[in-house]
Amino acid sequence: MHPSKNVLLKDSALAGRSIVLGITGSIAAVEAVKLIRELLRHGAEVIPVMTPEATRIIHPNSIEFAAGIPPVTEITGQVEHVLYCGDQESAVDIVLIAPATANTISKIACGIDDTPVTTFATSALGTGIPLLIAPSMHGTMYQHPILLENMDRLKSMGIGFIEPDVAEGKAKMPSRETVVEHVIRKLAQHGNDILSGKRILIIGGSTAQPLDEMRVITNKSSGKTTFALAIEGFRRGAEVEVWFGLGTTRMPEWIERVKRFTTVEDLLWLVDNSELNHDAIILCAAISDYSPEKREGKIPSGQKEIMVKMTPTPKVIDRIREKASDAFLVGYKAEAGIGEDELLRRTEKRMLKTGSNFMVANLLEDVGPDITRVYILDIAGGVKQVSGTREDTSRVLFDVISEKLKEGSD
Repeated sequence: MHPSKNVLLKDSALAGRSIVLGITGSIAAVEAVKLIRELLRHGAEVIPVMTPEATRIIHPNSIEFAAGIPPVTEITGQVEHVLYCGDQESAVDIVLIAPATANTISKIACGIDDTPVTTFATSALGTGIPLLIAPSMHGTMYQHPILLENMDRLKSMGIGFIEPDVAEGKAKMPSRETVVEHVIRKLAQHGNDILSGKRILIIGGSTAQPLDEMRVITNKSSGKTTFALAIEGFRRGAEVEVWFGLGTTRMPEWIERVKRFTTVEDLLWLVDNSELNHDAIILCAAISDYSPEKREGKIPSGQKEIMVKMTPTPKVIDRIREKASDAFLVGYKAEAGIGEDELLRRTEKRMLKTGSNFMVANLLEDVGPDITRVYILDIAGGVKQVSGTREDTSRVLFDVISEKLKEGSD
């Protein structure tokens, strides 16, 4: 068995998917081995295709080692571009060109076929196979007016582009994780996923209420649920915006719309000063229910005890529902030390009071570092129990949201 068949899977997001990876003559071609393996780790089959210039940067043997099959370096009597990108049962699901040089991008825009990669691209466009391009070149080349026009031309044809990381005078190919996430997203958009193009706001992380000028009262929320929800929404083609408080997790670089908050007051300011014209809003933040009376300066150390006066904070979900009356609203509720029946009773009561479409409830004792158990309650009366990773529960929640949004559009 070839070593490429033994890679450890991260997930099955690309299981059963076949991908043509076009590699062109950018120095970023040296990253192709790692990119291929990352695609494999998500379950994909990769068919590598190389331009002659790419073979001068990275040897085809290295690409064959990564993918488990020899790369296409020339069009032969096997008519490889028709085999993989023609109107055939053997056609792939998507063509990814990463890295893509200015030369290759402009050739595709002008319909020029003089390398295996451009020939594959032309066949894919003629067949309707989605095409995704990750530019990589020097910054001056990336700013060439004709190149920018050609990119706009390709975008108008439905071709996707992954924005490069512009740094050190170069337009660098983004991380392989970013490229893979865009592949998953492009396939969802091409498949007309119900969430494709929908505006989703995810509010997560914890708040921290000031006790004095240095100290705060906060909680143990890691933000991992927010992270998992943001990735799942992005993968399904949604326009994801995240408002994120404190947490040990950083938002992935491919989530571009991120706003930060620290206190409940910060979050309320965002609510009051944002349009909130989203199709769905998911409020999973661990928001402080009480705020201490803030002391001026710093409370001196060494005191045997101090008394802290706490007052209730406004309910953010109520403010959101007031302003976004038409949005599909999902709230979260956590309890401890009670049974399942009481958890469901309290959650249903809260759901009705806030006008939420769904509430996700859990007991703190059911939350582990990686595995959790939640209950998804429907305003219509349904209850779904989900156990697994945060990624598992996020997928189920978005399945539920998709189903409801589809019902609303029928």
